[in-house]
Amino acid sequence: MNKNLLYRSIPKVDILLEKEEIQNAIEEYGREIVMEAIREEMEGLRAYIGTCEDEKAALDKIESLTEQILRYVKKVNTPNMRMVINGTGTILHTNLGRAPISQEHMAKLSNIVTGYSNLEYNLEAGKRGERYSHFEELLCRLTGAEAAMAVNNNAAAVMLILSSMAKGGEVVVSRGELVEIGGKFRIPDVMEQSGATLVEVGTTNKTHYSDYEDAITEETKALLKVHTSNYRIVGFTDTVTIADLAPLAKERELPLIEDLGSGVLVDLSKYGLTYEPTVQDSIKNGADVVCFSGDKLLGGPQAGIIIGKKKYIDMMKKNQLTRALRIDKFTATALELVLQEYLSEEKAIQNIPVLRMIHETKEEVTARARSLKNMLNRAGLDADFGLEECESQIGGGSLPLERIPSMAVTVKPHNISVPKLEEEMRHLEVPIIPRTANDTIYLDVRTIESRWFKQIVQMMGELI
Repeated sequence: MNKNLLYRSIPKVDILLEKEEIQNAIEEYGREIVMEAIREEMEGLRAYIGTCEDEKAALDKIESLTEQILRYVKKVNTPNMRMVINGTGTILHTNLGRAPISQEHMAKLSNIVTGYSNLEYNLEAGKRGERYSHFEELLCRLTGAEAAMAVNNNAAAVMLILSSMAKGGEVVVSRGELVEIGGKFRIPDVMEQSGATLVEVGTTNKTHYSDYEDAITEETKALLKVHTSNYRIVGFTDTVTIADLAPLAKERELPLIEDLGSGVLVDLSKYGLTYEPTVQDSIKNGADVVCFSGDKLLGGPQAGIIIGKKKYIDMMKKNQLTRALRIDKFTATALELVLQEYLSEEKAIQNIPVLRMIHETKEEVTARARSLKNMLNRAGLDADFGLEECESQIGGGSLPLERIPSMAVTVKPHNISVPKLEEEMRHLEVPIIPRTANDTIYLDVRTIESRWFKQIVQMMGELI
């Protein structure tokens, strides 16, 4: 093969720039990025020809140069962060962004954040306000707390609480509650960063009231309870509740802090799940300060929500660390919108996606799964589609043992392997993330909204 001839066959830059497709790309994306794509793809093509021994393959590569340039430009201008369809059945999937925000809330959010807002402006007084004011009263009303604020996540909340209330002193916590919250971030490490000294009491499986009582010294600044929301110890166990510790904390004039982790405002046991301590219960049972996540069972944006006695919340608001950990206008707005739903539990269940998915019955999920399966069958795709009972899970470090009966649409392709199909599904315009097992694709419909069914059918038609 004559490589010199192949090199000469590569279109010149000015020729490429005259093509209508390239001109359209320049108009849409700008000349600079298109020229970058041309340079990169032409260099890659020359390198390919230099090593290629198949003349036809080289010619095909030259022929597709324009297509490759356009693909390069589109890829650069396509956000890496994209919406995905969650077919895993894990409701609070940490890798997939945890709690989804409803379309209705996003519409309201967009209307507020696309312009200026009163984020830190008191409209009534006509002067500087506080970003927590938009949701503080709501949180107090819903939980019974005296005051509230929020930072960017719950680990930050724990750090701020301890930095404000226990820096330079000791904090007593049960050994069985020294959890790792994900990504190798651990309560003892967070505590160390806050400037407080950890005092472990009890054992991994058993901690008694007397353990706390005996550990209190002149250096003790607080008692800390950490709800083990991401794991369970079962069997020969014992723990001390907030209600049990409250009298001791009061007697010794120590603040009682509870890190609820996931945090929930609705009693989930009413909907067939294991009882999960509510934020309201923590306040009612004597906790002085409580913190929890915004993007888990609450069903809102990522945030570390802090509620409790006003004197302690005021201390945190004045802490210099608060500035570094503060939430932005997106979070503040979304948090207020989600919290407003909790003024009516019925509204919360209906309008907050996480709660709606948890609350949906197996019969309702089955009906939706059957609808998706029938749509796939009618499309005449080259695969077998079926229904199979499965179990969804809460995820996100919440109710780790809880499984919810659900229904999945199964996909068994004829002319493509399951691993290859799963890979291709991840590279769709709107990626579909399924489960795979037993040489089968599983789409757990509990975590798939019906509004996506039509697009799922269309996209699957591109693959099988």
